[in-house]
Amino acid sequence: MYRKLTIACMVIAMSLSIQAQEIVLKGKELFGNLEARHIGPALMSGRIIDLQNHPTNDRIIYAGAAGGGVWKSTNGGASFSPIFDKHAQSIGAIAIDPNDPDNTIWVGTGEIWTRNSVSIGDGLYKSNDGGANWKKIGFDKSERISSIQINPKNSNEIYVGVLGALWGDSEERGVYKTTDGGKTWNKVLYIDAKTGINDLVMDPDNPAILYAAMWEFRRTAWGFNSGGPNSALYKSTDSGKTWNKIHNGFPEGDLGRLAIAIAPSNPSIIYTVIESKKDKGLYRSDDAGASWKLLNGDFGLVVRPFYFSRIVVDPKNPDILVKGGLFGSISRDGGKTFKNLGNMHADIHDIVFDIHNSDRMYVGTDGGVYRSWDGGATMDMVDNLPLSQFYHISVDNQEPYNIYGGLQDNGSWYGPSTSPGGIEARDWKSVGYGDGFRVLKHPKEHIIYSEMQGAQSVWRYDVTKNKVKDIKPLQIKGEAELRFNWNAPIAISEHQADRIYIGSQFVHISNDKGDTWTKISPDLTTNDPAKQDKESGGISTDKSGAETHTTIFTIAESPIDENIIWVGTDDGNVQITKDGGKTWQNKTSNIQGVPAHTWVYHIEASVHHKGTAYAVFDGHTQNDMKPYVYKTTDYGDTWTSLVTDDIVGFARNIQEDYENKDLLYLGTEFGLFITIDGGKHWSRFTNNMPATAVHFIDLQKKTNDLVMGTHGRGIIIIDDISPLRQINQSMLQKNVHFFDSKPMVIKEEGGFGGGSTELQFVGDNPPSNAQIIYYLKKRHTFGKMKLEIADMNGNVLVDLTPGKSKGINIVSWNYRTKAPKVAAGKTFTFGGFTAPRVPAGTYKVLLTKGKKTYESLITLQNDPTSIITSEERIAQQKVTTALFNDMETLAYLVYQIDQPLQRARQLLKEDPAAKKVATQAITALEELKNSLVVTSGDNYVNEAEPQLREKLADLYGDVANQFEKPSAAQLENKEVLETRLKKGSTAFETISKKQLAKLTKYLAKKQLPPIEVSNKTDFLKK
Repeated sequence: MYRKLTIACMVIAMSLSIQAQEIVLKGKELFGNLEARHIGPALMSGRIIDLQNHPTNDRIIYAGAAGGGVWKSTNGGASFSPIFDKHAQSIGAIAIDPNDPDNTIWVGTGEIWTRNSVSIGDGLYKSNDGGANWKKIGFDKSERISSIQINPKNSNEIYVGVLGALWGDSEERGVYKTTDGGKTWNKVLYIDAKTGINDLVMDPDNPAILYAAMWEFRRTAWGFNSGGPNSALYKSTDSGKTWNKIHNGFPEGDLGRLAIAIAPSNPSIIYTVIESKKDKGLYRSDDAGASWKLLNGDFGLVVRPFYFSRIVVDPKNPDILVKGGLFGSISRDGGKTFKNLGNMHADIHDIVFDIHNSDRMYVGTDGGVYRSWDGGATMDMVDNLPLSQFYHISVDNQEPYNIYGGLQDNGSWYGPSTSPGGIEARDWKSVGYGDGFRVLKHPKEHIIYSEMQGAQSVWRYDVTKNKVKDIKPLQIKGEAELRFNWNAPIAISEHQADRIYIGSQFVHISNDKGDTWTKISPDLTTNDPAKQDKESGGISTDKSGAETHTTIFTIAESPIDENIIWVGTDDGNVQITKDGGKTWQNKTSNIQGVPAHTWVYHIEASVHHKGTAYAVFDGHTQNDMKPYVYKTTDYGDTWTSLVTDDIVGFARNIQEDYENKDLLYLGTEFGLFITIDGGKHWSRFTNNMPATAVHFIDLQKKTNDLVMGTHGRGIIIIDDISPLRQINQSMLQKNVHFFDSKPMVIKEEGGFGGGSTELQFVGDNPPSNAQIIYYLKKRHTFGKMKLEIADMNGNVLVDLTPGKSKGINIVSWNYRTKAPKVAAGKTFTFGGFTAPRVPAGTYKVLLTKGKKTYESLITLQNDPTSIITSEERIAQQKVTTALFNDMETLAYLVYQIDQPLQRARQLLKEDPAAKKVATQAITALEELKNSLVVTSGDNYVNEAEPQLREKLADLYGDVANQFEKPSAAQLENKEVLETRLKKGSTAFETISKKQLAKLTKYLAKKQLPPIEVSNKTDFLKK
């Protein structure tokens, strides 16, 4: 007995242990069909890296973006669609296989215009189906691929030029060759770990001849060096086996970046733009590189070589060439003279000529893609490329709320989270120039703070008065010159509405909206003079201010205690004050595992406990691509790493959930990651979310929306993340669980929008429907499963299609029941498709899974901004119901006509003796039906006059879709139509007593099948 009891206890214990085993949801199981939506904007677009056109089809063009992936046009560049969203969004080079251009495309990732804010790539990709699907080929550590050349006579022979790492040494640099289509690769040209391939081109007539421009370069967080003794131009005439410098005529001394291009119509003509201290400019060779001659040193050709190093030659005329630059330069005399391209966004990176007509050109800029039909004299912008590169975003509490943010080279803006017809270009408002960064709304007043690169200007914009004031803190006599980061931090106090903070090497505070400033800290950086070099650029001096270092980068005031302020610096310091800035403590030495001087990119002060904060460190400027995410609960005395192997890419930003302290959102260079257990497990969010760099995340407290500012795909929103707050182990052990949902508001908003054309980008509005969210422990595969909405008495109002996936499922309900049964007729009756809206109240959600039914409740509320009274709502619902019933009455009446009509027509064909009785019935029935529904026409040019069904459906649709009580005209029209309906019913009764009675009698006498008519209840169920 004792032994049996012991075994039983062990079995029970094992069972409880299995039941209590931790369940971890990841990916699709965790997020279900919770989806991101893209709102752009596209009116300022973003940086384009590479353009490629199809060699035989002038309608197909590809564009590679700095942080927005690869886009394809099939209509000659009028519009583009993304084709690379699942992979690294920073693009270096695109190549189309000339032997299979409809299918085979290669993409090398990693931007090659090496400014300080560039993203990185993760290798080489190939598509065999025109970009629908992609396979990674390798080069995982290449970081930046600048060139892909394919032998036009042999698709298996491919050359790849790797520019390599920007921030450190890289053995991956050089020219690689494959002869088996990418299965194996050999490095055929390599100089050293500091020198990469800037350009690699192939002779179009002889694929054994290649030219390679090698570039020695290095960027640090505080400077840039372009050039050195290893920068050179090489040529191979034996398919890459041997390489020789071709510098005859080149300037003396060290060289920098070299652009190179071959004239497709005459490969002996080669152009290069050389960065050098002396005699820099455009060089031309007419003997395939054997000798060179300097033609032109115009500023437009030599400005910022690290950013503009692309020459493109007209495919038909070797004397027409274009050079990228601030404004783009075009020559029509072989490079002797140049003029600017037409008006467009500055900073031109790539150009392609149309394959058939050189007057048609496509240009990639910092502001998107432009087209020209007149050889570059005038330019037209492509309006549907939402590639905007946000550095920072914030949200306000308006309804609908607005999103504010600053863009790379495209100023600062704000726009709505929703707008009638979708979020259009005209919905966005400008609030700053240049490179825009932090943009913040005053908590109470219609005042917006914004800044321009390096705090050159910090604006306070009174929107109501349309007044702007520069409120930037300035150096005070006798004190140190101020150092502001290119992305200088601004923060608004949650405790004092007029209080704002800004960081130089000091923390500055203003309690009067920026009119006066006070320093509340000493220099909180390392103040390392070696990282404060005023000169930068190497061979070409480049003083943009983007390399200003040893600065404060992030400021976080505790939302719980205004005296607690966290500061992070770009040179690795984490500082805290607990007394409003009187004293500061450096907590950096307490953080284990982070290399010294790693950029403190973001600090998030917790809303749950004033001693808790999160710190994100970004080491990529030290060539360290690992993520660093830490949490402290004791004011920085100890720190815990939250990084797991689930996180991909170096991290930039973290957002703590306002209600669930274990729910965190992390932005990395390759997308969004979410944890529901405080960092033990992370999942990448991929539902309509590309693998783009997420620079900043904010939560809108009223709507629970997660708002992301991406550096390449604009603003991306995940609407209402509140279900994620409710996930816990107790819930996950259930077979089925319904999530609690806040009351759903039946919006009554109207307004006009949707004025954009099909070639313009329009951001998605949030879903307006109710969301029914539930969890399934296992995927439902067998047996019955249905989802219904019922009233509180259990009467089913509508059937919905249930989600059956393991994990989280989301089903949408539009607050409507079933549409009425519509009378059969020739035309469409769009109003008849309208389902009546249910009134506000509480409804049952019934999920039947097998033999078991699970129940939940959902509450609907009227729009709190509504001006409609309860009496008006009741009137609208009453008339809607009456018209609904009229629609179904008419449908049944027409059905009652159609059944004997069909039987009479059949009888007329089968029995000549029945001609009289059948004809009388047909004539009477057809005459009545023609007065009830349209029975002829084609719904367009041969449209018949509307009859009762069409007019009744229009009236029903109008009344059912409105919220207001019906107008007097609608009520009068209802009376007219119901009189016609009653008249039709009376007429049918008369026909039934006369012509149909005779027909019925004849069928019975001849023992023929009778007229079959279902009762109304059965008819409506069909």
